[in-house]
Amino acid sequence: MRLIVGLGNPGPRYAGNRHNIGFMAVDEIVRRYSFGPIKSRFHGAVAEGEIAGEKTICLCPTTFMNDSGRAVQAALQFYKLAPGDIIVLHDEIDLPLGKVRVKKGGGAGGHNGLRSIDAHIGADYWRIRMGVGHPGVKEMVKNFVLMDFGKEEMKEVARINIACADALPFLFTKHENEFMNKVNLALNPPPPKDEKLKVDRRGKADEGE
Repeated sequence: MRLIVGLGNPGPRYAGNRHNIGFMAVDEIVRRYSFGPIKSRFHGAVAEGEIAGEKTICLCPTTFMNDSGRAVQAALQFYKLAPGDIIVLHDEIDLPLGKVRVKKGGGAGGHNGLRSIDAHIGADYWRIRMGVGHPGVKEMVKNFVLMDFGKEEMKEVARINIACADALPFLFTKHENEFMNKVNLALNPPPPKDEKLKVDRRGKADEGE
């Protein structure tokens, strides 16, 4: 069994915030894999389903970001899971929008949601770090992550969420490199073959001049 956690703040006021990209990603996973109805459990919103033949629980804590660990701990204890069975999706200001990284363990990096989870269950869980950009000034970070994505940015967020959802089965088998390869290929597809041919022909023509 796996527990997938999206981080964010509850309520319509925060729904479009950069800080809530984890919630958005879990919404796409629930849709992509046709999970069951959303229920209130473990201090959060929960949906059950199956990914790659394995029972999977999706959880979005409704405790507000700073207390996310309470919800994660409650679900972990109920299902008798280990931290390594948990995948957390969260916003990452040190990555630009459109960039995704994955790792297991590590520090919270100033992220209050991760800090809360670390305090409740330790740090040995998987993190999908979803770039949201940086305002450029440290003092502006708090307000920046509580700002909504712009219209064009939301289109990119949708692409990122679909790519992460499609690649999730690779993390279930601890193949993080394959996960990243699939995500990167989806977000940065190679040019069509006919365009590549034109480039190659131009290159050959240039050499002959």
